[in-house]
Amino acid sequence: MITNVSLITVYCLDQDRARDFYVDILGFTPRTDITMGEGFRWVTVSHPSQPELELTLMTPGPPLDADAADFIRRQLEKGGMGGIGLSVDDCRKTYEELSAKGVTFLQEPSDRPYGVEAVMRDDSGNWLVLVEPREFTPESFA
Repeated sequence: MITNVSLITVYCLDQDRARDFYVDILGFTPRTDITMGEGFRWVTVSHPSQPELELTLMTPGPPLDADAADFIRRQLEKGGMGGIGLSVDDCRKTYEELSAKGVTFLQEPSDRPYGVEAVMRDDSGNWLVLVEPREFTPESFA
């Protein structure tokens, strides 16, 4: 039986820079940083309030074939990769704090039927959505 989601891959262009962004800018905790085999590096971080869910910061490469790795690298370089959603208690305040740290935002905080949302980029071009959730119903979207 599946009990939870424990690992999500976030592709990056540079594992050191990605780890520093998630740890130093976003406040995640470093978890694993080991080299396995021929230069394959396993780097993970997690949020302090959700340690059971780790983000694997992985450069495009094996086990992907060369064409797939190149495609992901090109998507990262042009900012075309999806990302993750991050819950926040105050989206506008978090936006101000992260903007002051130099984070690039694609969308300032905006009211949505499900809460307040802002969209930012990590240092590899992945987009991350900050959401201050609120109760909603299907009618909220009408």
